[in-house]
Amino acid sequence: MSSSRRPTVAGWPADLATIARDVGSLLTLESVLMTVSVLVALAFREWYVALAFLTAGGVTAAVGLGARTAFAEAPNPRMKHGMIIAAGGWLMTAVFGSLPFLFAAYFLPPDVAASYVPAGADYAASSVRYFRNPLHALFESMSGWTGSGLTMAVHEPSLPRGIQWWRSLIQWVGGVGVIVLTVSILARPGSGSYTLYRSEAREEKIHPSIITTVRTVWKIFVAYTVVSVCVLFVAIRLSEYGSQLPLWRAGWQALNHAMTGLSTGGFSVTDNSIATYDSPLIEGVLLPIMALGAIAFPVHYLVLRDRELSHLFEDLQTKWLFVGFAVGIAVLIAQNVASIPATDGAFVGTPEWLGVGAFLGPAAADAFRDSVFQWISALTCTGFQSAPIGRWAAGGKLIVSGAMIVGGAAGSTVGGIKIIRAYTISRGIAWQFSRVFLPANAVVGITMNGRRLDRNEMEREFSEAAIVSILWLIILVASSLLLVNLAAPQFTYADALFEVASAQGNVGLSTGITGPEMNPFAEAMFLLNMWIGRLEIIPVLVFARSVVYGLDP
Repeated sequence: MSSSRRPTVAGWPADLATIARDVGSLLTLESVLMTVSVLVALAFREWYVALAFLTAGGVTAAVGLGARTAFAEAPNPRMKHGMIIAAGGWLMTAVFGSLPFLFAAYFLPPDVAASYVPAGADYAASSVRYFRNPLHALFESMSGWTGSGLTMAVHEPSLPRGIQWWRSLIQWVGGVGVIVLTVSILARPGSGSYTLYRSEAREEKIHPSIITTVRTVWKIFVAYTVVSVCVLFVAIRLSEYGSQLPLWRAGWQALNHAMTGLSTGGFSVTDNSIATYDSPLIEGVLLPIMALGAIAFPVHYLVLRDRELSHLFEDLQTKWLFVGFAVGIAVLIAQNVASIPATDGAFVGTPEWLGVGAFLGPAAADAFRDSVFQWISALTCTGFQSAPIGRWAAGGKLIVSGAMIVGGAAGSTVGGIKIIRAYTISRGIAWQFSRVFLPANAVVGITMNGRRLDRNEMEREFSEAAIVSILWLIILVASSLLLVNLAAPQFTYADALFEVASAQGNVGLSTGITGPEMNPFAEAMFLLNMWIGRLEIIPVLVFARSVVYGLDP
């Protein structure tokens, strides 16, 4: 069919009109979030920051509403549209989400920016200045929306409260999925909502209606957030660090860390992330919060509906998540205890085996505590940091990298390859091997996660999981090889692999490579890693193909 005969909407090809309309819907919703953030900035009397949000919201609303209105009559999306909308939507959401960072950095006079630096801090300038660089602002936005948690803000307490809120808000919304949020509020019944939902790598529905499903997900998520804020507030006030804080500041930290912990995002409002508190109580409270974010929402729904914890152990992914917690913690503890130096008793990761006596000293206790928290933070893809991982031995870094690569359950807020894919590949390999010893005419089937799969279904499941995982690993290895040549000379390949796994797994743990002084090519590469990691590669490849070759008629 010639291009002149293709259907058009407002003079645009119908395919492009559909994509532009639905991406416009995402930007419209983002402008609403910016408007809400204006109120937060005003509440803290941050006039310049409020102006930054107001300006950013106006620009975003003009583009979003303009596209949504101009192409209102565009046809409903099909799967090829859904994937492009997902990839393009996340990209444009990150681009426009960077505007509050950029505008705040330029609108704030230097003396006002300096006033946000906490009293007694050993630095004089606010980290908001780094966002004058558009690449840094885009990095922060992409990291937030994808739930990655890597940051260009060296000292988070020196950021204006409105910017701190925006960082937490975009992780909280992005954890469940901006497309899911848009579907729940803006989509019309029967409008192709499930296409958008599936294109964001989500399959299971709690209710027959996809709109009802995502609204239920948000109800659960909001309820968990409220409970998490309350529990964290009490824990912070009971800690030595938190007991010295004003009530409002303790509440502010509890709110932000609950939002970014439950969404497995990992942005913090304190220096050195959770290490600032040096509190086993706070770390212990955060463990179940992070774990909740790594469990699939359909499982949460069943547990809450039936009030039966047994559903946790009936679900394949949740069961293996708990197994991963136990096994990974044991292995990491062994590695880190084996890496305690004999000379200073401080756990820094210098390889030297101490024998059984290591389990009796304070350094071993620190290694145990740090290993538990960092493993769960990595496997849940949260990225809260309680230990100087950059000083760990290479073995510890590689073990944690494995956790970030796998991630938690599909259908949750996490990144990584996902447990279900890792399980499907392992079962598929065993299944393929067992077929060698069977007659050619044998009927071969397999039961997986309560489903009985015949040969064709198993081959399809196995191939899909293998393709995504192999592509994921190829990009991981290629990016880490590039990064080790772009990073400062003191960083090893273990550091580079760790950092890329953190970016692509949407985790946020860091060995120290990521920061405003990093190579701009490495920073741009991380933007790609975070983007494809959030969407699990295929939608991004479809998006790239459509940019190069266009959409088929």
